[in-house]
Amino acid sequence: MFHWRAEILPGVSAAFTDAGAGNLALHVGDDPVAVHERRARVEQSIGVGPRALRFMNQVHGNTVALMDAESPAPDADAMVSRGLPLAVMVADCIPVLLAGESGDGPVLAAVHAGRPGIANSVLPAAVEGMKSLGASRIRAWLGPSICGSCYEVPAALRDEVCALVPATRSTTSWGTPALDLPAGARSQLEAAGVAVEYAGACTLETETLYSYRRDRKTGRFGGLVWCHD
Repeated sequence: MFHWRAEILPGVSAAFTDAGAGNLALHVGDDPVAVHERRARVEQSIGVGPRALRFMNQVHGNTVALMDAESPAPDADAMVSRGLPLAVMVADCIPVLLAGESGDGPVLAAVHAGRPGIANSVLPAAVEGMKSLGASRIRAWLGPSICGSCYEVPAALRDEVCALVPATRSTTSWGTPALDLPAGARSQLEAAGVAVEYAGACTLETETLYSYRRDRKTGRFGGLVWCHD
């Protein structure tokens, strides 16, 4: 069920699911009842209540939603909370989980960092959202995503993104233009003073993970961050 799982701060854990947990997304043509059942199994496995995980309607933008107990699912690509369990879904984009400390307890964030999000600085925006809730000593965990040796793009698109985030410039293992989204994410986080504690495997190269580049009709795995006793 989990590709990776760890306690990242005292009382705070993070995890990235794999294909064994099944598709967790409602927007890919799957049976909604089956999706909610899978989400419930994931919630049970991490020890949070039914429907406790907050999911976004991800739109490849840079909107950051500050979540509280009454917040509906936002149209956004980042959520920030004072300890509410958060989830992000991907199948090649980077699921980024962040945690920081504040006088009122942990501040958490989950970010959908695809090519448009990296280009439009969704990660720095999420960090600022965390700081607005008093977070300090923020750290990040980058889940599995397509790597810079596999993410082939047209040369013009590479140049467009690299003009905004130079660290994303890459070349595929077969010699064509590419983007390295994890390198871009790392550069933006480091510039914001955020330490990257973990980076996951390449989704395209890992059969136990969903990859849209490998199979256009595919599910989504999740990045999860939550508080516990």
